[in-house]
Amino acid sequence: MTLAELALTGDLSRPTRLTVPDLLGRPQHRVAVGFECATSGVQRHRFSGPRLHDVLADAGPSFDPARRKDRLRFLIAVTGKDGHHAVLSWAEIDPDFAGAAVLLAVTIDDTPLDAAGPQLVLPQDRCGARHVSGITAIRVDGGYGFGAPGPVPAGRTRTG
Repeated sequence: MTLAELALTGDLSRPTRLTVPDLLGRPQHRVAVGFECATSGVQRHRFSGPRLHDVLADAGPSFDPARRKDRLRFLIAVTGKDGHHAVLSWAEIDPDFAGAAVLLAVTIDDTPLDAAGPQLVLPQDRCGARHVSGITAIRVDGGYGFGAPGPVPAGRTRTG
């Protein structure tokens, strides 16, 4: 059996590649989730796996300690092998802010996900649209920038 692998990349001091067995070596959390699906109604499942925050914190996000609340500018982009994407903010998963217990599930209904790959599980979401199966990549990005506004073209005024 070939193990699925996910790449942790971006603004990290320790980018890495992880398999489900790697994730099983971390503290496991269990959650029962019910998602409302537009096409198939309510889906109920039990998931287990490490918290996304713990896995990413171990990879060393490049927060600037000199900048107060620097963590708040970081985004987390998750990609599945089917091309599905979801984006979260660091503040959603950080225990000092929203502290959502987002999982990188390694089992669903007690079935291991070794070959299929981990799943992103957001128990707080009513709809399962941000649930990503078969995760292939997670990118942490704090460098997209919200710099000073650019020049305003001639004949226009800045609004907002």
